[in-house]
Amino acid sequence: VQLQASGGGLVQAGGSLRLSCAASGRTSSNYVMGWFRQAPGKEREFVAAIRWGVTYYADSVKGRFTISRDNAKNTVSLQMNSLKPEDTAVYYCAAGDGVILSEMRRTRAYDYWGQGTLVTVSS
Repeated sequence: VQLQASGGGLVQAGGSLRLSCAASGRTSSNYVMGWFRQAPGKEREFVAAIRWGVTYYADSVKGRFTISRDNAKNTVSLQMNSLKPEDTAVYYCAAGDGVILSEMRRTRAYDYWGQGTLVTVSS
C-alpha cells in the first residue's frame, strides 16, 4: 500500500486547510485510516482516525477537525478549521490492517505511512 498526502501549506490562525491522502496498491476498506502529526522536537501524535465509518479524534482537535473517507476513490481527508499555531506540524496519513480500538491512537498499530505534508499556522 502506498499513501500520498497533500494539501499542506501556510495559513493564518483561525483559517482552514484540507489535507488529502490517496491510497494505492493493495488497499482495503477494512483498513483503519488515520492522521498523525509531528511538530519539531516532539513525538508523532495521533490526530484522527476512521474505522468502519466511526471517527475518533484527539482532544486537542475535537470540534475543529473532521476526518472523512471515500472508499470508492481510496482517499481519506482531514478538514482542519479554526487552526491554531500549535497545530503547526508535519501531518502524516497512515493505514492499518486489523487495528484494534485500544491501539488506534498508537503509531505502532499502523502498517503503512505517507510521506507527510507540512502545515504551518502563523499567529
